[in-house]
Amino acid sequence: MSQDSSSYQELHKPSGSFETRDDYLNHELQILSPKRWRPNIPLKDYRIEWEDFIPGMAATIGKIVMVAAVVGAFAAPLDLSPEFVIENVRFELLIAAVLFVVLISGFLNPTANLAGTHGPLLPLVPLMVASGGHPMALGLLIGVFGFLLGITKGGSLLARLTSNGVCGGLLLYLGFIGITGQVKKLFAWAEGFDMGYVAFVVLVATIIMYAWLEHIKKRWLAIPLGAVMAAVLALALGAPFEFSTTPGIPNLNPAYWWGEHTGWQLGLPDWSNFVAVLPFAVLAVAMWSPDFLGQQVFQKLSYPKNSEKAYMNIDDTMIAASTRQAVGSALGGGNIASSWGTYIIPASIARRPIPGGAIITGVLCVIAAIWGYPMDLAIWPPVLCVALIVGVFLPLMEAGMQMTREGKTTQSAALVVISSVLVNPVFGWSFTMLLDNLGIVGCKDRALDLGKAGRWLIPGITFIVLCTVMALIGMFPGVPAIMDTFRV
Repeated sequence: MSQDSSSYQELHKPSGSFETRDDYLNHELQILSPKRWRPNIPLKDYRIEWEDFIPGMAATIGKIVMVAAVVGAFAAPLDLSPEFVIENVRFELLIAAVLFVVLISGFLNPTANLAGTHGPLLPLVPLMVASGGHPMALGLLIGVFGFLLGITKGGSLLARLTSNGVCGGLLLYLGFIGITGQVKKLFAWAEGFDMGYVAFVVLVATIIMYAWLEHIKKRWLAIPLGAVMAAVLALALGAPFEFSTTPGIPNLNPAYWWGEHTGWQLGLPDWSNFVAVLPFAVLAVAMWSPDFLGQQVFQKLSYPKNSEKAYMNIDDTMIAASTRQAVGSALGGGNIASSWGTYIIPASIARRPIPGGAIITGVLCVIAAIWGYPMDLAIWPPVLCVALIVGVFLPLMEAGMQMTREGKTTQSAALVVISSVLVNPVFGWSFTMLLDNLGIVGCKDRALDLGKAGRWLIPGITFIVLCTVMALIGMFPGVPAIMDTFRV
């Protein structure tokens, strides 16, 4: 039973009445009583604290980078200019901030995480375009499939069927791959102007800083301190940087973005465009469950006891993300939506609930989109790579290690990692979940308690559907795509 709207006000105490700041933040999480799909008012139902700027800053940096990557992946095979990419990114920032981040996560449903960007689908974008895919068709289908999965509570069902070992292995894999990718990216940038030592110095300093923050139990400061430190060190060592994105407001007219000679220069999609992107839309939504689960688990590991009401609701997050996807695509945006990982992970470390930081994130996204200059700093490799390493990928690895310390979880975790390396994280998650729930690996007692549906029916159907989709579009290494359309 939910507490009434006045309970938060009655239970709230000023921070000065607690011995430490951590005690105050823990208390705030424990007394939170958010209302689903009803107004939640700042000061009445939650508070905005200065710690909320940590996930807000990380989320804004991550959003600029990820949307630029997705829109750029669409734009490159369509021969659209870099100026188009920047304009669409600014448009997407405004769509996300004004229509969804503040309105849904900050006001209507504080248990729905912010709707962010679907990074794992990024490598498939060129294949989508080459096979006749259309950004609007993809977005609308993802919106429909995601909404159906969320409204039927399918996302939370799959999350419940995923054991600690499977989830921990997934977090370990994603964390390690993410760190490796950012380290390579930073060295490639520095070696581009024959100053590879800049990347080395920045990364060593980042490791020392992170260890120090861990020692003094101030790890939530890693993103702002790491970003500032990386920028100062890189500039002091002579790394090049300049501001190039000037202030302005992007075109807000959907007719411009979906014109035949303006914006995307594609016009509106026809039925063949929807057919071309159908497998990708199914795969995109299938990727949500393990992704969302990993983020929720990170909250559970970071928050104190009795703070369950502050956890993100997986199904509500799917509904919010799918709605944001459909609306954003219809308006002209090129984003592919998912749960906002660069927000929720830093928010968990800072021990903050979703709504306060959502307001801050919305404001920062609007400032970045209109002012322009912060976008240049956010995507500068030293700032970007360090922020993602200390704010997202290192915490993911730590959470994965925590989840695989007990029982027989290491067996499942190892299989997730090797299966993900073989194909991708979706295959690794679905394959190992099936083996784990059957009792072939992991805890056999847990498998016996799941019943027939949880043991093999639902995991089996999930695995078969995902493997069919991946086979159709050619995602199995060394195996050609079944459909000729995707053999490019």
